[in-house]
Amino acid sequence: MPQQSPLYDRFPSLSSVPRISLCTLPSPVQLATVAGTDIWIKRDGINSEFCGGNKARSLEFLLAGVKPGDTLVTAGGEGSTHVLATTVHARRLGATVVSARWRHEMNPSAQRVAQRISDEDVDSRAYSNAMLAIARAQLVRLIRRSRYIPLGGSTPLGVLAHVNAGLELASQIRAGELPLPARVVVPLGSGGTVAGLSLGFAIAGIEAATIAVQVTPAIVANRFRVRRLISGTARLIARVTGERIPTVPTHLLGVVHDAYGGAYGRALPAATSAARELADVSDIRLDDTYSAKAFVVARELARHAERPTLFWNTFDSRLL
Repeated sequence: MPQQSPLYDRFPSLSSVPRISLCTLPSPVQLATVAGTDIWIKRDGINSEFCGGNKARSLEFLLAGVKPGDTLVTAGGEGSTHVLATTVHARRLGATVVSARWRHEMNPSAQRVAQRISDEDVDSRAYSNAMLAIARAQLVRLIRRSRYIPLGGSTPLGVLAHVNAGLELASQIRAGELPLPARVVVPLGSGGTVAGLSLGFAIAGIEAATIAVQVTPAIVANRFRVRRLISGTARLIARVTGERIPTVPTHLLGVVHDAYGGAYGRALPAATSAARELADVSDIRLDDTYSAKAFVVARELARHAERPTLFWNTFDSRLL
């Protein structure tokens, strides 16, 4: 059974939505001084003993009801943390995972994630591009009549977990664990984490901007998709609770494209250097696919802003 959460405190009727407990929450916050600049860090990579990060949160809703012997189907990149987290947590429930992955530029951390997927003995095949992989996953889903875990876990149901995360941070702010940040910087992949956090902040009534840093192709990582996920999740909450859900103000949702580098999984020298600076002053290790690129943006914003900046680390560095 899942532990109590700020989501249920705010919307008790949402406890009727099936959910299982995979995470130990709340994940901690930490202040780091990097190259003379203070930056707050939400350590969401250690939110689960087994395989943490933002995907573990979504899977608390998406794996609810899975039984021993079930087969699940999903898709992702060759070094996908979503595929790995789905596989690890599904196996804990006695289920198996069939995944279709696509090839992309690889870096050392992505290669390590890919190796971990192979180590889990997952039924996985690699395809030349994302469209083929997703089509294959859908075909297997139909043939085997299996549950499909959507790309990145980014559906309104999965986004509920990140609304909870946004409310969780608001609770930590109220408890005095950190000051109110002017902005929260987070990687923008399939959009679920960004959508949930920004909606959670709006529900909590905290004036913190969500700065989404593109780390996947723009066809997936874009403002329109994030807004659709926000709207779909707000409708889900309203349907279950009967309450009116606040909207996310336009000025509190920003998207940064400059840190992407032109390819999913492509390591960028500036991101690698920034990650090394953080590793020099903490035990936090970032990956070149997602978190290091977002941290570059967070570090620069913190360096030039008066009010605090928080970097939301979605990666479980224990994988490295």
